[in-house]
Amino acid sequence: FSQNSDFFLRILTLKSELKKKFTCGCRYVSKAAPKTQLEYDYDGPSMKTSVPGPRSQNVGAVNFFCNYEESRGNYLVDVDNNRMLDVYTQISSIPIGYNHPALLKLMANPNHLSTLVNRPALGILPPENFPDKLTESLLSVSPSGMTRVQTMACGSCSNENAYKAMFIWYRNKERGHNMPSDEDVSTCMINKAPGCPDLSILSFNGGFHGRTMGCLATTHSKAIHKLDVPSFDWPMAPFPRLQYPLEEFTRENAQEEARCLEETEDVIVKWRQKGNPVAGIVIEPIQAEGGDNHASPDFFKGLRNIARKHGCAFHVDEVQTGGGATGKYWAHEHWGMDDPADIVSFSKKLLTGGYYHKDELQPYRIFNTWMGDPSKNLLLAEVLNVIRRENLLEEVTRSGKALLNGLYDLQAQYPGILSRARGQGTFCAIDICDDATRNSILLKARDKGVLLGGCGDRSIRFRPALIFKEYHVHIFLNIFNDVLAEHK
Repeated sequence: FSQNSDFFLRILTLKSELKKKFTCGCRYVSKAAPKTQLEYDYDGPSMKTSVPGPRSQNVGAVNFFCNYEESRGNYLVDVDNNRMLDVYTQISSIPIGYNHPALLKLMANPNHLSTLVNRPALGILPPENFPDKLTESLLSVSPSGMTRVQTMACGSCSNENAYKAMFIWYRNKERGHNMPSDEDVSTCMINKAPGCPDLSILSFNGGFHGRTMGCLATTHSKAIHKLDVPSFDWPMAPFPRLQYPLEEFTRENAQEEARCLEETEDVIVKWRQKGNPVAGIVIEPIQAEGGDNHASPDFFKGLRNIARKHGCAFHVDEVQTGGGATGKYWAHEHWGMDDPADIVSFSKKLLTGGYYHKDELQPYRIFNTWMGDPSKNLLLAEVLNVIRRENLLEEVTRSGKALLNGLYDLQAQYPGILSRARGQGTFCAIDICDDATRNSILLKARDKGVLLGGCGDRSIRFRPALIFKEYHVHIFLNIFNDVLAEHK
């Protein structure tokens, strides 16, 4: 034994180091969450090459090519067999992970072949069971005060058509009825008033609502989205810029929100005076693409009251925040309002697009060929069954707390790199000291097996699936800590 004591000592040391490395505990959290392995999930990242690997090189704007057949649960696999913990999930659009068994079983059912093969023009020739499927899926999670839903294909067309609905509603209100005059009909054909009225949608600095023409006029997150594209003369109001930690800046943040509300009302008055009144207000509960910017429930309540006071429709854009990532189906539920909106748009985690609306915003002139896809409603109904059966909203709340606490710890450990950790549920973000460091961290994390996304000028946003458990949080925090240590 004495001859081999050094060898055994090295073995014991290596064993101890491996245990530290692969345990589910986080290196800077005193007690780790127990490992609760999903049957259809992998046990961790596994990297064979840098990303993009050899088979994904020279692909332009594409990050890398994926092997979706081998991807499972919280893990995305690329064509070079790199397995990455996906904390970005296709820009927040994967609700219950990759290849969930419940969805695979659903798609294997031959009774659903007709739904998959035949895509109808829903506005004129819907399938017999479509109303029942809507009741089972989208209408089962309707926002408060909403009893109607209009399906669409994506987030941009959802918002674009919601804007049209608000304009039609506003003009019908002005006329006192919904029958246009002969002059309305004739002038609209040559793009002139009164048929094409001078009306506007008010949006907010930092907001993102899509890349179609109307949506782009209300998008103010990055110049590259808007460059070279003509736009409407529509107003923009300031979105609050809160200071963190929130509990240390209560007075300052309240003053900031009051300032923004006052300026919003001033803008509405100004645009009415210039002959381009605001027909609707559109806002995200959390500005996502613009930098994960939050505001308090009091701010949104004040904004709702301003909309009522000035006769504007109030449109809450939940394309990215809807579907459970904040711990509730709708982020605006955290406001605690009985009548939060006139229109709520959705897409991404709801798998299809569309918007909920009040009865009075039911125009019969919203139309396109597809108006959604029944196969996506079929999938969504099963996704909602999984969310309820597995109590995933409660899971999101638990995982989100662990994630945010971990970000707070890292923020304290790396104050020169990280700041302003914030979030609701697992819909979280943190600021990096500068854009170059942010981009370097994203790439290094990817090469270590974690997929993340940026937003705003220098933020990293976290958008895991609803099946992201505390165990996955700690895997991520360990790797993120390693990446940050290299930048310290």
